[in-house]
Amino acid sequence: MSSSIPSQMKAIVVRENGPATSPHALHYETDYPTPKLKPGFVLVQNKFSGLNFIDTYHRQGLYPRTLPFVCGQEGGGTIVDIETDASNEFSIGDTVVYSCFETYAEYTLVPIEKLIKVPNGLSIETALACMVQGLTAHYLVSSAHANLIQKQEWCLIYSVGSGTCQWAAQMAKLRGCKVIGTTSSQKVQQAQLSNCDELIVLQEAEGQSYADYEHSHDKIITRVMQITNDQGVKCIIDGVGKSTSEISLNCLARRGIFISFGNASGPVEPFPLLRLTKKSAFVTRPKLLDYASNRKELLERIEEIFAWVQDGSLKIGIDQVFDLKDASLAHQYIESGKTKGKLLLKM
Repeated sequence: MSSSIPSQMKAIVVRENGPATSPHALHYETDYPTPKLKPGFVLVQNKFSGLNFIDTYHRQGLYPRTLPFVCGQEGGGTIVDIETDASNEFSIGDTVVYSCFETYAEYTLVPIEKLIKVPNGLSIETALACMVQGLTAHYLVSSAHANLIQKQEWCLIYSVGSGTCQWAAQMAKLRGCKVIGTTSSQKVQQAQLSNCDELIVLQEAEGQSYADYEHSHDKIITRVMQITNDQGVKCIIDGVGKSTSEISLNCLARRGIFISFGNASGPVEPFPLLRLTKKSAFVTRPKLLDYASNRKELLERIEEIFAWVQDGSLKIGIDQVFDLKDASLAHQYIESGKTKGKLLLKM
């Protein structure tokens, strides 16, 4: 390790699973060991870490990881250490973004095959926002549907006012699909940026996050069927989970596919497979790692995303930037369902 790289760093460490308010679930530490360089990796000094809903699943233990661990799986910064002759593509001083574990920290050890150079003309914040959310949206609209939806067919996407689904709605339009989006009344202005063909505004309901969906159950189904002439939609992209799964199952067209990729309101409750028989429907529960499983696939996806952003086809926005020490507040904010764009942690 270079003498200019400190042996200890600031990091957010999950020492026990629990709510964001638990002092040991997102513990701010100033003396966490800085990772040491090893073959096949580079050391990145992070400027920002991206916040994603999946981080809350790791914190809660819904997606178990060995405790303790540094939270986060998306970062951006500068390469500060790399083995001689380790790569012809990267060198010390390069500005990069990446997706791997342990990013809520000043330094992250990153596999070389995960690195993406920030292109000229893009800020590191914008490039970082394109990683987990952008890549997830990309595989959802281009691959996860297994070609069960074609151009000019209807797709239903929930919560298009922010996050991954705001990206997905725009990308689905770029792919030639017709899109029905849903949004809360507080996010109508943001949702309109997603360019949906039809926008369903939820009925407001008091209570916990995503209660609007349960309150709007019948309204959404009725409106979807009106829009599609009682045919239903060929594809549903659902990151909400428990509060929307029944809506999804009732809105599918024959041989349609329900893509459940998130649990923002809680995990989808079990249902009998026989329910799919009525419409010969499909259900899938994909994850990003299986759709960016090698460097070629990763580069193909991110390069198309960067191109869309640079030519103005894809609109993205940064909602808030939190200091690293305020990761708990950032987690509470993303879980509130009130975000209107990408959240970042600043080192």
